[in-house]
Amino acid sequence: MNRELIVNVSPAEISIALCEDKVLVELSKEQCQTGFAVGDIYLGKVRKIMPGLNAAFVNIGHEKDAFIHYLDLGSHFSSLQKLISSYVPGKRGLRIESMKLEEPIEKGGKIGDYLQVGQQIMVQIAKEAISTKGPRLTADISLAGRNVVLVPFSSKVFLSQKIRSAEEKKRLKRIAAGVLPKNFGVIIRTAAMEARDEDIEQDIRNQVDRWRKTVSAIRKHSAPAQIMSEMNRANTIIRDSLNGSFSQIAVDDQAMFNEIRNYIRQIEPEKEKIVKFYRGSVPIFDNFDISKQIKSLFAKYVSLKRGAYLIIERTEAMNVIDVNSGNRTKAEDNQEQTAMDVNLAAAKEIARQLRLRDLGGIVIIDFIDLHKAQNRQLLFEEMVKFMANDKAKHTVLPLTKFGLMQITRQRVRPVAVESVSDVCPTCNGSGKIEPTVILDKKIENQISFLTEDRGHKFIRLVVSPYVALFLKKGFWSLRRQWEWKYKVRIDIVEDQSVGIVEVHYHDRQGNDLIKK
Repeated sequence: MNRELIVNVSPAEISIALCEDKVLVELSKEQCQTGFAVGDIYLGKVRKIMPGLNAAFVNIGHEKDAFIHYLDLGSHFSSLQKLISSYVPGKRGLRIESMKLEEPIEKGGKIGDYLQVGQQIMVQIAKEAISTKGPRLTADISLAGRNVVLVPFSSKVFLSQKIRSAEEKKRLKRIAAGVLPKNFGVIIRTAAMEARDEDIEQDIRNQVDRWRKTVSAIRKHSAPAQIMSEMNRANTIIRDSLNGSFSQIAVDDQAMFNEIRNYIRQIEPEKEKIVKFYRGSVPIFDNFDISKQIKSLFAKYVSLKRGAYLIIERTEAMNVIDVNSGNRTKAEDNQEQTAMDVNLAAAKEIARQLRLRDLGGIVIIDFIDLHKAQNRQLLFEEMVKFMANDKAKHTVLPLTKFGLMQITRQRVRPVAVESVSDVCPTCNGSGKIEPTVILDKKIENQISFLTEDRGHKFIRLVVSPYVALFLKKGFWSLRRQWEWKYKVRIDIVEDQSVGIVEVHYHDRQGNDLIKK
């Protein structure tokens, strides 16, 4: 399988597209302004205890308070609090290696026994803020490297379930036991199977050093404050996915290119050459045919081969996918085989769509009815295989007697469609405005064409008030960015009669610069 990572950097966000055999399978966006990411560690201040939920709300500097449940405190929460309290001003501070660990907290305890309003705690983001919910937190801190995940306050060595070889298990446990300090545990990742002993040892030492720097930072901050930042999303994907199947990593920003290249130089120097700086005049996503695939990401209907198609509906409670054969059944004699062919093609596309749209929670799939038990079992087995490349935790259940398949899938980031779309202000219904990630790119492409190819120094954009507000928002607005980038004066005119995603390009005299 040929894999490519395409990174597009703009002042507002970083977009990362993961392609397999030229097909877009994952799209990640990292907002530059928020700075919140899964894995970041914070000093938080308990804002409110919720005894009924056995949970608490914690202020970590986010506009919405973060949420932590009692079960997310971790069994060694008391030891963590003991460590934190030793780093207040005036105290020397404990080293975890020399600590006597406290007794593990009870699984059935009450959060009020361990947290009080105003208390300072160390927490890690487990899930980003989604919709109206703030970030989800855990106090069971862990630090992820390429080959291992370091677990403080533990002394156990865990292995990925994908590591089957008894000989390999012994090797990895021996390596970890030889380098781990006291009171540190580790989870050995699947990638360690291909790694050399010294690489795994160095990875463990690196994570221990990160932990020590994180703890030392407690002295310099008061809650709420970030004390350790996870690497950027692009490097996280590289850390978790880089293998021999990667053919190239293309980046259109010099600083990001240098950062990714330096990171790969550290973990796999021989793969440094696959990182390439994109210098083309065409936007990087257009050059790699990703923009068209992004547009299909927002479609309700997804076409399959020979007329079959999917309908994907997202609701508050679950995601529902309907598989339709279109006109195929009318032209085929063997109905069972036709249904099976369509279902298998649909299963492959559904596995891709779940990753691409980052759909989480409960997913219900209504496949075309199959009458033979062996076909239903085969469809289930194939779906499990198609989902194998999905790194999000998931469970696939066999077809029910009604022909429905149930999938549960972990979600740690906002749904891709949700994060780049808005409810229409006109109908306040299910209609969606064209995603801003598509609209602003479309406008910028036209401005680039008019300035660089046609030589215009002034452009008047006539847009709806809603789009005008979006383009002028903030001091370093999109309009200012485009004016600076393309050396052009841009005038934005609001027009109530213009459609919500309609844009007109005029010169000073009001003449259309782009003929429809």
